[in-house]
Amino acid sequence: MVAPSGAAELARFEAGVAFLQRRYAVRWTQELCTPHGYLAGTDERRLKGLQDAIDSDDVKAIFAVRGGYGAMRLLPKLRLQGRFPKWLVGFSDITALHALWQRAGWQSLHGPVVTQMGTLPADDLQAMVNALEKNSSSSLFFGTHCLVPGTAAGPLLGGNLSTFSHLVGTSFIPDTRGAILLLEDIGETPYRIDRMWTHLRLAGVLKNLAGIVLGEFLNCEDKNGNNCLEVLGNLASEIGVPCVAGFPIGHGTRNLSVRLGCRARLSAGSLRLTCLHGETK
Repeated sequence: MVAPSGAAELARFEAGVAFLQRRYAVRWTQELCTPHGYLAGTDERRLKGLQDAIDSDDVKAIFAVRGGYGAMRLLPKLRLQGRFPKWLVGFSDITALHALWQRAGWQSLHGPVVTQMGTLPADDLQAMVNALEKNSSSSLFFGTHCLVPGTAAGPLLGGNLSTFSHLVGTSFIPDTRGAILLLEDIGETPYRIDRMWTHLRLAGVLKNLAGIVLGEFLNCEDKNGNNCLEVLGNLASEIGVPCVAGFPIGHGTRNLSVRLGCRARLSAGSLRLTCLHGETK
């Protein structure tokens, strides 16, 4: 377990550790719960913890203890070498690291951070375990709202909207041409969602997408009654590619694990996303 962003709150951390230790030999340092301002330590300390996990031959998966902020500060000095090394598991600010994995052509798991594991339903935790351990050829997910009809196929990329949009203009944003883009967020009002989405569009990130998958946008309404789903629907219609919202992925009471970097198929009319685990193109 590593803390590339914020420090873990102790009680939530211990609940997540208890779940992981039922199946895995888990390594961590006490520094994961020692804040350094709004970060889990200096850049040097957080970088060393993550790089050591990447380089260690006997580490099979890297779990982020929480999101927050700070992962993107590590991107210029992280080294990913050779073949697909191991699973990265997390979401929210960990999107910055998922982007690095995606640029390398590797799959990663957009799934719960350790401090979220103690609050998730057993089915969601089992889905994470299955995604990591079972060699099934595909997995199936269902959304709730078809915003733009149609079908699409391509690599599944993305993650947290706010973090992903802040990679625009850097060398770390993955190539989204022909991709299905997954987005989710928390605590962003509709106009801020519009602004980040428009930033991606003006930068050309949304220009040649195959499709869009929207997870939860939790607490993303405003006092004036602007509806987040309606805003997202209007924005997606401007892009014109198939789009489904309402997948149980993100900061809410559910957070299903999906493999980023694998090839996926989106059937907007039937609200289905199929991830083809063995394919990346």
